Amino acid sequence: MSKVVESIKKAIEMTGLKDGMCISFHHHLRNGDYILNTVMDTIAQMGIKNLTVNASSLQDCHYPLAEHIKNGVVTAIETNYIGPKLGAAISAGILERPVAFQTHGGRAGAIEKGKSKIDVAFLAASAADPMGNCTGTIGRSAFGSMGYAFPDAMYAGKTVVITDQLEPYPLTCRSISEVYVDYVVKVDAIGDPAGIVSGTTRMPRDPIALMIADLAGKAIAASGLLKDGFSFQTGAGGASLATARCVHRIIKEKGIRGSYALGGITGYMVDMLEDGSFQAIQDVQCFDLKAVMSIRNSPRHMEISAGAYASPYAKSSCAKSLDIVVLGATEIDLDFNVNIHTDSGGYIIGGSGGHSDVAEEAKLTVITAPLSRKRLTTVRDRVTCISTPGANVDLLVTQAGIAVNPNRPDLEEKLRVARLPVIAIGKLKELSESLNGVAEKPEFTEKEVARVYSRRGELLDRIYQVRPLGEDGR
Repeated sequence: MSKVVESIKKAIEMTGLKDGMCISFHHHLRNGDYILNTVMDTIAQMGIKNLTVNASSLQDCHYPLAEHIKNGVVTAIETNYIGPKLGAAISAGILERPVAFQTHGGRAGAIEKGKSKIDVAFLAASAADPMGNCTGTIGRSAFGSMGYAFPDAMYAGKTVVITDQLEPYPLTCRSISEVYVDYVVKVDAIGDPAGIVSGTTRMPRDPIALMIADLAGKAIAASGLLKDGFSFQTGAGGASLATARCVHRIIKEKGIRGSYALGGITGYMVDMLEDGSFQAIQDVQCFDLKAVMSIRNSPRHMEISAGAYASPYAKSSCAKSLDIVVLGATEIDLDFNVNIHTDSGGYIIGGSGGHSDVAEEAKLTVITAPLSRKRLTTVRDRVTCISTPGANVDLLVTQAGIAVNPNRPDLEEKLRVARLPVIAIGKLKELSESLNGVAEKPEFTEKEVARVYSRRGELLDRIYQVRPLGEDGR
């Protein structure tokens, strides 16, 4: 028996895909992905239109989707992130209906609860067997955890696995089971390995980033949460990696061992696992080759689904047990609301991902950001878009000091006892504006281009079309 069909076109025909349906993709191949564009081109050639694309993330490599939007093949998008290239086109108003921005946990929960109904899921796998058991941990296009693909596989009406490495049945290292898979397609390549993962994510050399990381590490230590059994998540950006290094140094000096590291995993987190700083890693996405090799070989490096990561409807999730998370921001306002969806000009450049999920659940949420970027102040009266509500943010760490959310007087007292440079967030804004001037607010039309939803589906904010420049260039 076999579920293998000869082509993507044949698989689409067998799923019964037709106008007005919803199709889904995962983003573990990141900027090396071939699958979304290949599937969408095939669908367009078949004359199918008016589709909703539900993707866990849309990267710059998915910019060809803009043409399918203009041609009416795609009329709606649900996603957790849109890269700057496609984001600029969306911000210009090419999509008839507003993008529905979700969170990683919120997307998984919405699929599980039937709030986001997927008719056909197209899931890339670096290895699969003829019955659909599949994984991302082995093969020439290995990308690691398939965490964001789990809800798609489990709840879609039809599931198509697309792979460039067909293995004999049964695939013993499977991530997703054959019980959820309808069809398997073998292709020449699912993606470009150079775009799927980086070699080793590098620590920053920027002195401002290093200064922010040092302050963030000291603030985390002063919080009292760095003790045996602590759990920790940080991003893959430079300041986040540098903060992880500072935390690593502190716990080694004090002989502390954490329980688990969480989230998108880098090689540095693997180093901390291997030297005994953590008992385990719970991994929803691998960010580099070292993380891919670790999840393939180490029983303490655990693959988890997006629902297990942060679904608000799960009976429990990894995020619910999280002690400390270090996150970034493009903007933060005087109420500690954070924007990571748009730049200061109002153009879509990202999305919440797991930001809003873990900020809500963690005992300590730390935002690291410089006072300004490209001479634009990071601290605003009001952010251009609310991605994560300020009620879920505890600290803003900048090179000029640490602002503490007024709803955490206990934390402010601990930082002051540790003689750390605590400063009011309003003072940070004044300081930045004294150096860079008051930032101009972007101008928008009345057309909505996106809506930002919380992990439970409440509307957090709306993003509007950026007003085109006039003929005089202003």
